[in-house]
Amino acid sequence: MTTVHEENERKYDGALERPLSADGLPQVAQTVPGGTEKLDAVYFDTPDLRLLRSGITLRRRRGGTDAGWHLKTPGSNGIRVETRLPLDAGRKRRPPKELVRLTRGAARGEPLAPVARLRTERAITLLVDAERRTLAEVVRDRVSAEEPSAEPSARRAAVTVWEETEVELADGRPELLDEVEEQLRAQGLRRSAASSKLGRVLGDRLPDGQQQSERPAGSVGAALTAYLREQVAAVRALDPAVRHDRPDSVHQLRVTVRRIRSALASHRKLLDRGITDPLDRELRWFGKVLGRARDAEVLGELLGEQAAELPAPGRPAEVSARITARFGRRYRRAHRAALEVMDSRRYFALLDALDGLAADPPLTRRAKKGKAEARRVLKKQRRRTVRRLGTALDLPPGPDRDAALHRARKAAKRARYTSESAAPVAGKPAERLRKNMKRIQKPLGAHQDGVVAEPAILDTADEARHHDEDAFGYGLLYAAQRAGEEQQMAAAAKARKKAKG
Repeated sequence: MTTVHEENERKYDGALERPLSADGLPQVAQTVPGGTEKLDAVYFDTPDLRLLRSGITLRRRRGGTDAGWHLKTPGSNGIRVETRLPLDAGRKRRPPKELVRLTRGAARGEPLAPVARLRTERAITLLVDAERRTLAEVVRDRVSAEEPSAEPSARRAAVTVWEETEVELADGRPELLDEVEEQLRAQGLRRSAASSKLGRVLGDRLPDGQQQSERPAGSVGAALTAYLREQVAAVRALDPAVRHDRPDSVHQLRVTVRRIRSALASHRKLLDRGITDPLDRELRWFGKVLGRARDAEVLGELLGEQAAELPAPGRPAEVSARITARFGRRYRRAHRAALEVMDSRRYFALLDALDGLAADPPLTRRAKKGKAEARRVLKKQRRRTVRRLGTALDLPPGPDRDAALHRARKAAKRARYTSESAAPVAGKPAERLRKNMKRIQKPLGAHQDGVVAEPAILDTADEARHHDEDAFGYGLLYAAQRAGEEQQMAAAAKARKKAKG
């Protein structure tokens, strides 16, 4: 059986010389010995360590209370997601297909093989509250690591041995990690530079760092570079989350793709477009793939909630159930199609291109400029949004205005994301633009939801009639989509005036 949990832990070089004290640790009533363990783990990766470079580790571990296959992938806010399977889910030298599938984006489809074996002698201390509930676990590890030798005549490389301390949060508050760290630092321990034991063993085989072109501190090019690297890192982290179908992962990956596209478009004068334009086309393609799944997810949630609030004659439970089932099926089909794309050579090539972009963006000389250039870009995006929205609001209600409002909404999104990328250089004007664009996006987003929902409701009503169900509730639901249109337009016009001024 597969189990998934979020792992919030910190690693420190060296071992504790004195036991931790419960004094000064709020909620902690006492420290309790948790016993000892002997762990034996074999780690898998590609020959060039693509998983490790993406912050992913895959191992088969014997010993301890959680023996089995463990896949750790990056999560949000430094928290890692661990997916576990029992030992018999795979073979000794062949990981389970279910876990391999989650690594395909990082591995680019390359086969996985053993790259290191780590043996650990672990002493455990539990931090518990007055009810004996475990708040955190502190472990002292003595680790010996071996790599397969590159020399055919030698079976193993030299053994590396070290000691380290780990603190993993259980049911405690996140602040407990900071409080424990104070005691660890008092004993001379410092955070480990390696994010994992495997990284400590194989870190010297990783690239020394991303290439650095000439990017003066405080320049718009330096800000853009940092922003692109942040977003590409987010793509790497979200890839396994989408493959695992974690909540909101498709939406987050789609937004990340949009952020990258917005940065490339808004800062086009800073970039070699011969390189970035083809990349933008591929990002647009992939965004559409994700969009089909995301749109089904959003519509299902929105209409399902609205249907549940219908008056009794509208049969709220029946209508909500049919909508939820219909869009659930649509989402699952779209998600499966997205996963097929994410196993394609075209997608792997896109990931390679994004890695190249993050490593060394193709900046022009203009990228050396500073605040004035950043503010010029923001001003252009603001004017573009204000102009598009003004044009849309002048049109009479109907399909043409709906389309124009949607274009204005997309312009507001681009401006908002641009403000994020320019903020380190532009300062307060970037934050002001972000807030103004968010005020525009909100009513236009509500309007667009209604536009998209109307045909979806009609299709669902047809399906209900086909099953001899009363379609009255769908009529009520359809009528509700434009109920707040005038208020939305008034809010959009007010937000436009504020942004314009």
